[in-house]
Amino acid sequence: MDVIPAIDLLAGNCVRLYQGDYERSQVFNENPVDVAKQWVDQGAAKLHVVDLDGAKAGKLVNLRAIEAIAQAVSIPIQVGGGLRDRLSVQQLFNIGVQRAILGTIAVEQPQLVQQLCQEFPGQIIIGIDARNGLVATRGWLETSEVLATQLAVQMAELGAAAIIYTDIHRDGTLSGPNIEALRELAAAISIPVIASGGVSSVTDLLSLLALEPQGVTGVIVGRALYTGDISLKEALRAIGSGRIQDIPPNLDFSTFA
Repeated sequence: MDVIPAIDLLAGNCVRLYQGDYERSQVFNENPVDVAKQWVDQGAAKLHVVDLDGAKAGKLVNLRAIEAIAQAVSIPIQVGGGLRDRLSVQQLFNIGVQRAILGTIAVEQPQLVQQLCQEFPGQIIIGIDARNGLVATRGWLETSEVLATQLAVQMAELGAAAIIYTDIHRDGTLSGPNIEALRELAAAISIPVIASGGVSSVTDLLSLLALEPQGVTGVIVGRALYTGDISLKEALRAIGSGRIQDIPPNLDFSTFA
């Protein structure tokens, strides 16, 4: 299972929000490029970058910072926040971003999502951010009447490469992922699901590992990495490639010898 460190950008800084509240942000580093390099040095195979200013404004705001990150690392980057038109998506791909995460337009402009999935096959991810099972839009500032599972099924049919599911009430709280919601979502669709929100410990990661056979292929970890509640190396050993339980036993050694 992929362990994907999150880098959330607000006014050029690397921050974390509490339950998506812009008024409850905490700055962890003023240099996002340094943060990206740190995660790569510790073994990250992918990075998750969110333009929080962009999500609120409805257009890319931190493009320079995103480009600097893309130029500084050699691993794939997925970016979301404020992607409401084709030009914004194309701008990301032009600067070296591998995957674009669409949120608000999945609810408001599904035809555009379909066009983008056809034009950029395998590169469009849908971010489904939910409060009490309903999809939130526009930087989590508004809540729609659309059910998260309903939207996931529709987006899978339109050609999305994967779904990122975030339980807003758990995001940034270190209260654990919403296992039941993830299980329901993964059962409804055949494309990969990436979990996000609330991960606080290796125990949480191992609980998600149980959903891997159902299609939960990755987890985005934010605050817990920044606070030190989880080390990335520890997380990768627990559920990443080469995880402890996959290491074959040493048959040349016997405790009964």
